[in-house]
Amino acid sequence: MQRIGQDEAEKLDYKPGVFTVERHVRGKWACRCCQKLVQAPVPAHVIDKGIPAAGLLAHLLVVKFMDHPPLYRKEHIFERAGHLIARSTLAQWVGECGAQLNPLVQALADELRRHVVLHADETPAAMLKPKQLRDGRTHKAYIWSQCTTSANPTKVVVFEFSDNRAGENVREFLKLDTPQAWQGTLVTDGFSGYNATTTKGVTSAQCRCLACAWRHFWRRQLPALTCCSGLRQMEQLQVRGGPGSQQSYRASCTSRPIGEPGRPMALARCAAR
Repeated sequence: MQRIGQDEAEKLDYKPGVFTVERHVRGKWACRCCQKLVQAPVPAHVIDKGIPAAGLLAHLLVVKFMDHPPLYRKEHIFERAGHLIARSTLAQWVGECGAQLNPLVQALADELRRHVVLHADETPAAMLKPKQLRDGRTHKAYIWSQCTTSANPTKVVVFEFSDNRAGENVREFLKLDTPQAWQGTLVTDGFSGYNATTTKGVTSAQCRCLACAWRHFWRRQLPALTCCSGLRQMEQLQVRGGPGSQQSYRASCTSRPIGEPGRPMALARCAAR
């Protein structure tokens, strides 16, 4: 047989998470003359004397804070991969990694406070609290974000977690009660918690962007536009045919479902008057 060619096909495959063990061997060397022992120092680890390697910790942090699964679910995923790690151990690893990253966060915050125009905003996040602290239900916490402007070549964003929406969170971040108080323009939305920063020498600039305008427009004006659109459709149906015509009969059958969405708002307006 003589080979005259070949066919090639590519298939996309995925290999689930696989645990591996890194073995670090540090040899010991002894000098018979001077009776001296020499050994290479222990390499630096994220968690001192801990078993997780940097790759495992990086995977845990990325999955936790990018895909947002709870640690008990990650515990089951690791168990399916062949290694059971208790969620308490995972929580300890996450906490120790956060402590190691704290100097980087502080450096980013210091760099952020060097700029004279900043954006600030807060968003709610559900937080589970133990039963001895609360009733065991989810509690509305907040993630505060401060960042540079889009026109600034330095792109820095700092997130801070807080269990409340008090204005002290942004005041503490900007160090407004210290001699190193930040001075500049803070671009925010209409939340009243930012108003206290203006008494500390900060210029407040409330956002007037299209996103904020559309949010208020959607909440307040969209029901009225829905009614106007329905009335316009009914008017077009009536114009197409005179009284008693087939078009008029179709209009009478079609007008009711068109005008039904605006009925609750019309009744509410009449009741208010």
